[in-house]
Order: sequence, then C-alpha cells, then structure tokens
Amino acid sequence: MNLRALLAAVSLFATTLGATSVQQLDSQLVLARYEMAMSDVVAPKTMIFSYTISQAGPSDIEQHHRLYRSGVNVRDEMLSDDGVPLKQKIVRIGQREDHYAVTRLAPRSTLYTMLFLRATGSGEHLAYEYEATPLAASGTGFTVTRVTIDGRTFLPRVIAFRTAGASAHGTGEISYGNVANHWVPLAVTVDAQIAGKPARERITWSDYRFPAALPASTFVAPKPLPHATLPPI
Repeated sequence: MNLRALLAAVSLFATTLGATSVQQLDSQLVLARYEMAMSDVVAPKTMIFSYTISQAGPSDIEQHHRLYRSGVNVRDEMLSDDGVPLKQKIVRIGQREDHYAVTRLAPRSTLYTMLFLRATGSGEHLAYEYEATPLAASGTGFTVTRVTIDGRTFLPRVIAFRTAGASAHGTGEISYGNVANHWVPLAVTVDAQIAGKPARERITWSDYRFPAALPASTFVAPKPLPHATLPPI
C-alpha cells in the first residue's frame, strides 16, 4: 500500500470512530499529510485582490490598494491614503514574486524539523501546532518559528516567523485560508524594531478573484495627460 492509500485509510478509520467529532491524529501522520498537501498546492497564476496596509512607528501608513497579478507581472493601484480616497489612483507596474504565497513561506521537512506542541480546537475544527527549527541558517533573514496545520486540509493555517535585516528585526504571524479552492494569505502582523524604534505593521487581504487571464493592457503604464499650452498673446 502506498503512502497516499495508507493516509486515506487512516483518515477513514478516524472519521468512523465518532459521528459528531474528528479524532485527534498522530502528530507524525499529520506531518506526513501536511507534506503531501503542500506538494499538491498550485499557486494561482492570475488573481485580483484588495489589500490594506497599516503601519505605526517611525512612519505611519494607512493605505488601501487593489492589485492585479499574472505570474510575476503586477499592477498595484493605490486607492486611498491615510483613510482618504484618492481623486486619481496611483498606479505602479512592475515585476515581483508573491512574497506571501504559502508555497514560498511554509516550512518543509527539507529545511526544518518540526516538534509537535499541541492540538487545538474541538469537534470538526482541529488544528495541530508545531515548533519549527531550521536545519541551517536561511541567509534571507526570514525564519519560521511555528506552524499551525489545519486539520481538514492539512495546509498551514498560521505561520509564525522572525525576521532580521541590517537596521530592523521583528516577529510576526501570517494567517491563510481557503478562497475559491486556493489557499491564500488573509492577514499578517509584524512587531518590529526599526533603527531602534518600535514599529507595528499589519496587512489584510480581501476580495480575491481568480480570472483565467488578464488583458495585456493591465500591465501597461497609463500615458500621462498632455500638458495644455496657451496660444501666444
């Protein structure tokens, strides 16, 4: 019997043990299902969503954006600043990876060891929390410290992390959820020290859409309006 068949049999057995509740699974079985679920995740290539970023500290920010993504191509429209809608949205077009994609941040057995801490929740909503320890220094300044695995999808529900750079360091958590059969970020909060001063940042994502494609014009910078010229007197 292969691994997938064995896991399916164990899950069926656990389900039949109780009609109204899900039985807690062995922590190593959860990790095996987690690795299998992560190997099946396919990040959406094309998506549209809104996000709000709030920052308090050396710089105070409160902005609302709409973002269009196709692969690494990004169109980022700022719709409001300091809570005030902009009369003319600010558009930035460029290329960048999806830094918060679950496939990018979730700890894997090739990079981390994970120690079971506890199961939380009740009934049909169990989650499994693990401490994550890197096998080697990441070299990026970003390290996962804990992961909470959803007991139904076996994908990361919450990833806790620490981050460090030349003039800043901090800790944070990012939460994920299922939207239209895609496992996407919902919110991230970071408490940090920037140049020795405390700062707090929060990003929330909403209004996800996953079109099959976006028109090429989405990623073309808008042309500036022509300057009016007065005729000579």
